[in-house]
Amino acid sequence: MDTSTKTIHEGRNVKRFREMLGIKQEALASALGEDWNQKKISLLEAKESIEPPILEDVAKALKVPVDAIKNFDEEAAINIIGNSFHDEAAAYNENYKCNFNPLDKYIEAIEENKKLYERLLQTEREKVTLLEKLLEKK
Repeated sequence: MDTSTKTIHEGRNVKRFREMLGIKQEALASALGEDWNQKKISLLEAKESIEPPILEDVAKALKVPVDAIKNFDEEAAINIIGNSFHDEAAAYNENYKCNFNPLDKYIEAIEENKKLYERLLQTEREKVTLLEKLLEKK
């Protein structure tokens, strides 16, 4: 099919971007305001063409450019990816061979989790102290 005559399905593109960003329909509806709900988002995603003011609001809520939604062609993107990586082309990237010890990364992650846990624990202690002071005042 000739891409110059192919129409872009804006609603489907909204859905693709929403899914790529990990946003549920309910969350997008909430970001768009009180007039929106999950069903209205579903109907919007079924529309081939979306009114410009609504498209701008949706793009703003998804934090993507309006043109990205208007011009995204999933088929073309797949073709570009499919035609770019053949004969192990990606394997010859200079960063292909990793020079790190997975065990070191695991230990770093454990240490980060420990720091996070201690910060959370400190926060909880502060909350308890604050609640105790509030109870003493009563």
